[in-house]
Amino acid sequence: MLEDAAMGRWEGARELLASTGADWDRRIFRLQTLARIGVRLTFADTWAQAEPGSPHALALLANVLALRSMAGGRGRGLNEAMQRAWDTCDAAARVLPNDPSPYVVMLALTRFHSPPQDREWRATVKQVWRQVIECDPWNREAHHELLTYLFASWHGTGGEVFHWAQERCAHTPRGLPLHVLPLVALAESHRQRMEVDGDRYGLTVHPWTDNPSTWQAWEDWWDCRALKGPHAAIHEDANYLAHALSFAGRHLEAADVFDAIGPYATDVPWGYCGDAKKLFLRHRGWAMKISEP
Repeated sequence: MLEDAAMGRWEGARELLASTGADWDRRIFRLQTLARIGVRLTFADTWAQAEPGSPHALALLANVLALRSMAGGRGRGLNEAMQRAWDTCDAAARVLPNDPSPYVVMLALTRFHSPPQDREWRATVKQVWRQVIECDPWNREAHHELLTYLFASWHGTGGEVFHWAQERCAHTPRGLPLHVLPLVALAESHRQRMEVDGDRYGLTVHPWTDNPSTWQAWEDWWDCRALKGPHAAIHEDANYLAHALSFAGRHLEAADVFDAIGPYATDVPWGYCGDAKKLFLRHRGWAMKISEP
């Protein structure tokens, strides 16, 4: 498919997205993967021109245009590139109203381009959020996008991000990966403190110790998740959980998560506490040793 895309062919992308059906989680994952390829290529543009009424072509083009608009820099407010991406999201949503993916792109555009603490833009975020929840109330990517919006490094203040993450978990059915949201917020808070306070904070301070969110994520997601057909971003979420369990000293439980991760370690959040590869391998080794019969 990559070779076809480099030559401007989009038929493979059309077949892939069409076969995904209403599995919105996997659709968004595939759209984002294709968009990263399409930023510097033309197959998404060519496809949208050839099939202007295709919801798949419009959804992909919206993702591509959003990434291109972000390449120009953060916090630029409304500009021509963002407006084109936003309009394409609107078009995609009209063609396939049940698809949450255009609204996820809108959340990303608003997060990236809106000025800090702007009330008008925040009202737009709330409106888009309502639309995405109507389509898919437990959409994984939309939740992570809004969580990132609430980071203090973006548009949040104080403990807002933790309050929102905990509130969403309180209403989320057990077995869904959204229960990892507080761990994402915790990792970001640790990263920020390391960045701001540096040596005064210290690498030895780990907020995962005795933090109830770690065990809640294990019990409410991992321990009762569906074993068949894991969600598309399972390795990203599983790395957050393995990291939290490891730093909480729960290596026996972490072993099960490491086993599911396999070789697919992620830099985030391991890199927030030191060398990502070394930490992952060290904690995986401890977990596997403890779990041996």
